[in-house]
Amino acid sequence: MHFLLLLVSLVLGMWSISSNTSFPCPSHCTCHLELKFATCASNNLTNVPTTIPPSIEHLNLSLNHLAFVQHQAFRSTRRLRTLLLNDNQISAISDGAFSPLEALIKLDLSRNRISSLTEGFSLGLGSLLELSLAENQLTRMDGCCFYHMDALQKLNLSHNAIHSIKIRAFGSLSTLRRINLDGNKIYNLSNGVFSMLRNLEELRLKGNSIDHLEVGVFAPLTSLTVLDLAENKLNAVDFKAFLSLHTHSTHIWLGGNPWTCDCDLQRVFRKLHSVQRLLLDDYANLTCAEPEQLRGNALRDVDSQLCIAETVTVLIITVTVVITVVAAIVMAEKKQKKTSKGKHWTEVSEMSCDSQN
Repeated sequence: MHFLLLLVSLVLGMWSISSNTSFPCPSHCTCHLELKFATCASNNLTNVPTTIPPSIEHLNLSLNHLAFVQHQAFRSTRRLRTLLLNDNQISAISDGAFSPLEALIKLDLSRNRISSLTEGFSLGLGSLLELSLAENQLTRMDGCCFYHMDALQKLNLSHNAIHSIKIRAFGSLSTLRRINLDGNKIYNLSNGVFSMLRNLEELRLKGNSIDHLEVGVFAPLTSLTVLDLAENKLNAVDFKAFLSLHTHSTHIWLGGNPWTCDCDLQRVFRKLHSVQRLLLDDYANLTCAEPEQLRGNALRDVDSQLCIAETVTVLIITVTVVITVVAAIVMAEKKQKKTSKGKHWTEVSEMSCDSQN
């Protein structure tokens, strides 16, 4: 029995050595077989190497000149768990390019030239936990490219040119916990955009062009702990847009927006402060863009003055209206009495004339 086990171990060991020697490490790469790691970074590569040892689990192909990822380009490295393709010139990825990589958990495609992705992009990536597409040229999100990513937890789409996100664009990503959309051109968030993301914990939207928040847009995000809306184009906000966040505790960033400082805005923030689960971490940094006389002033320093001034103005207008109405009523009554008195004397005069006759 022991001899049989020893024989099996020997055969497996010889097969492993044979498989690795049949795929020697490419001359422009460095392979650490004991660590199951290979790096081919910064070697001016224009194609994915085809002779990477199959035992490799971590492959670094960053800082090269790759422009196109072909169909099943990684069929000889099916054990990969980490694949770094950042800082290349990739503009196109063939459908099924990553389909052999069913064990892959991290894929970095940041700082390339990718402008669009198809459903075939996600084929084989059912185990992927982390995906970075930061600093590419994506312009829209319709969700089809994530269709097969059943386990994805971290998605980085920051610093692209995304201007619109379709409803349910992330509908297949129910396991997602973090999404970074900083530095895009998003101007509107419609209800349904974040549906199915009940496990999402971080939503980063800093540096976009969002000027309005629909009531209920954040309602599906029942696990959200971080919401970053700093440096957008919000000048006002509906209190109910945040009240729909039914979470235990959510940290909200709103600094760098062009706020119109009026009493309505003050009321909104006063209400937000009263909701214990909503934490305005950068409230001290909120500044006024309008009206002109308050531009650059911190909202927290002027908000009470705003409402006092507005209350006084409303009070003056109200008192003026009341006085005007009362004066009009008094004048009307005086006029009526005068008319009645004139009519009475006319009737008396007519009666006197009749008696004389």
